[in-house]
Amino acid sequence: MAPLLIVTATGPTDATRATIPFHIAVNGAAASGVECAVALAGDATELLKDGVAAGVRGLGVPPLLELLQSCAKRGIPLHA
Repeated sequence: MAPLLIVTATGPTDATRATIPFHIAVNGAAASGVECAVALAGDATELLKDGVAAGVRGLGVPPLLELLQSCAKRGIPLHA
């Protein structure tokens, strides 16, 4: 199967939409054995600034900080 690139441009002002791409990467693609990466564009690049991820908690998905830690553990690349 071809690798999956998940692209997001939603920043911290919409916590749920900002968190979903990382949730899909960690708990969807990588958990299923699909090689993936997340590309951040526009406002989404703000999510990688120090201290920002700790305050991003979407509805119905794990906190962004937890998802970023899972991305690191699984070796999911993040491109900004």
